[in-house]
Formats: sequence, C-alpha cells, structure tokens
Amino acid sequence: MAGMLWKLPLRSQPCRLCSCRKMLSAPRHRPFVARFTCTTDNQSNKENERTVEKLYKFSVDIRKIRRLKGWVLLEDETYVEEIATILQQLGADETAVASVLERCPEAVVCSPAAVHVQRELWQSVCKSKEELVKLIEQFPESFFTIKDQENQKQNVQFFQELGLKNVVISRFLTTASSIFHNPVEKNKQMIRILQESYLNLGGSEANMKVWLLKLLSQNPFILLNSSAAIQETLEFLQEQGFTDFEILQLLSKLKGFLFQLSPRSIQHSISFSKSAFHCTDHDLKQLVLKCPALLYYSVPVLEERIQVLLKEGISIAQIRETPMVLELTPQIVQYRIRKLNSLGYRIKDGYLANLNGTKKEFEANFGKIQAKKGRPLFNPVAPLNVDE
Repeated sequence: MAGMLWKLPLRSQPCRLCSCRKMLSAPRHRPFVARFTCTTDNQSNKENERTVEKLYKFSVDIRKIRRLKGWVLLEDETYVEEIATILQQLGADETAVASVLERCPEAVVCSPAAVHVQRELWQSVCKSKEELVKLIEQFPESFFTIKDQENQKQNVQFFQELGLKNVVISRFLTTASSIFHNPVEKNKQMIRILQESYLNLGGSEANMKVWLLKLLSQNPFILLNSSAAIQETLEFLQEQGFTDFEILQLLSKLKGFLFQLSPRSIQHSISFSKSAFHCTDHDLKQLVLKCPALLYYSVPVLEERIQVLLKEGISIAQIRETPMVLELTPQIVQYRIRKLNSLGYRIKDGYLANLNGTKKEFEANFGKIQAKKGRPLFNPVAPLNVDE
C-alpha cells in the first residue's frame, strides 16, 4: 500500500464528478508577515531609530526601504539582528544579507521562532544550505511569507507522497506559494477531481501518475481551481463536438490552463477564429487540435498576432496551414522574419513552419537555411544588405 501513496482513493462512480459542485475558492494571498501596530507617542510618523541603526550596520540601503516599504521602519518591535543571524548561519555573506533585507524589509518584523520553522520546512526540500540561501536570495518574499505554516508543512508532505520531486516542490514554494496556503484537504480533493477527469476522458490508470505529476509540474496553479469550473469547462468542450480523447489532448497540451478558462472566453475565441479563418465547425476543430492556443489566447491577442502576420504579406491560408505560428509574440515574429529576410528568404513565399519552434529550434533551422545560402552569420546590429 505504501507504493500507492501517490494515488488518492477514487469515487466508485466516476459520474458523480458531475455532482461535485462545491467551489474551492482561490484565495488571493498577498505576501504576509506578522505586523505590529506602532504605539509610540508620535504614532506612525517617527521611525524606530534602533531599527534604522541596525539596518545600517548590515549595509542596508535605508533610502530604498523608505521609498518602497517605509512602514517597516515605523514598527516598534523588529528583529534585524536575529533575522540577519539566521541568514548568516545558513551561509549568506554580508552582501546577500543586505540584499535580502533591502528587497524584503518586512523580514525584520517576522518572529525569529517562525522563521526557524520556515527554514526547517524549506530545508527539507533543498539539497543543502547553499541551495536554500540561493532560493531565499532569489525569492525573499516567498520565504518570509510567515503564514499557515502547518498547512505548508502538510502540503509539502502531501506533494512528496504524490511522488513530486523535492526540486519541483521547492520551485512551488518560491513561485506558487499560494497553493501551500490551501488546507491540505482542498488540494487532495482537487487531485481526486483531476484523477477522475483523466479516467473519465479515457486515460488509463497505468499512465495516470505520470500524467498527473507532469500536469502539476507544469501548472501547480491548477490546484486553485474549483471542481465546478473544471466540470463546466469539460461539458462545454463536449458540447462543441470534441471527443473525450481530443479533450484529453487539449488538456495535456495546454498544461492544465484549459481549466482556468471560462466557457464564455473559449466561445469568444472560437467565434473569432471561425470568422477570421473562414472555416466550418469541423475545420475549426482541426485547427484547435493543431494549435490549442486558439482557445487559450483572448480575442484581442489573436487579432493582433494575425494582423502582424498579414502586414508581413502572409496570407490567411498560410496561417491556417501552420496555426502554431500564432503562439509567437509579434516581436518574435518580426525578429525572425527580419532574420530570414537577411538570407534573402521571403517567408511570404515559403513555409511558415520556418518561423515556428523554440528559440533553439529556430536557430537550428536558420543555420540550415544559412548553410544552403552560403551567407555569413546574421548580425542583428549591422545594417542589412538584402536584394529587393
């Protein structure tokens, strides 16, 4: 049974997913630390001189704190030396300590005891103190968000039991800290919903663990969705004629962001694309399967990207043939077209596929075209000498 910790118990009747309508609210968490009300005679207009002096001692730029988070300097009770000592014990040097306190001055009003608990929690998913110090330097506000520590601990344990690697969990702590403030039962419920959805869409139990862990790794914020929103989105896509297998494809390709879209926004994007590409419902469905971003991007974004391509002389027919080009920003499109033009390659007369791909893929493709042309390397700074 220990080997099955990652898999939560599923309901015996998958169709009961439809009845699970309880909203799991996605609380809007802002960086939080315990704050103390200033009770001096001069109220909130007088800075705590001891705090200022101690920050100076650690070479902290006080002017920066006054400009960004001056309230910290007004607090009666601060722990500058204690917090600095904790950082130093982890191996942070003088520059690192000053940087953390400048960028996250609210750290000095955190209880040292609570910071010790936070350090132990983060250390449990870091390989070494050096790695932990680097994370704190990069994401001080996430570390000093001293809130819901019991929830955080339980969620870390839950994610480990699911099978997520510590390096992934540490990334969640720094960039998706809000999911740790959820009660662990809420996160467990969302995992069950995702498992049921996967199986109901035709996924196999043998592949479910890999699919689930990949989905969470790509988009942990999916845990902030509600069960009702997930069911509503699935039902809407089925009404649009997508099969269960196709919906599963879309869900995987969009990394779970599909559930963050409302049926209304999806409908707007579908209607716009159908009009822009002059296609039937069947043709549009094929376009969406080739380029799921047609569902994800808003109408203004799609419209802008199509207009940029049209201004470059590219036709609607070409875009329909290679819709993935709409995943690129206008800036990237223009840069790549200019770079290809430097080789005398006219994208409007060729294949849009040469624009596609990641930066690495494009550069490799560009190198192949360049080798055929026998031209020197492209210099984006130098003026282009291109035959008209």
